[in-house]
Amino acid sequence: MCITCSDTAVEVTVVELLEHELAVVDTGSTREEVSVALVDAGVGDRILVHAGEAIARLESPDPAKSRPAAERQ
Repeated sequence: MCITCSDTAVEVTVVELLEHELAVVDTGSTREEVSVALVDAGVGDRILVHAGEAIARLESPDPAKSRPAAERQ
């Protein structure tokens, strides 16, 4: 929970990376554009978003996806 506004972060999935550190994410009910400037996220990653800003990348239950993108085959 955010200590400033008492709102919670939302778990979403990255579906497309855009220019200027932006991404299109799937919320489960819609698609939105968010900033990924603070996290290292790629297509398919699950991230937490608060106020339009990605604040964390979640670990994947699939070990192949939990490695850094540069190490994925």
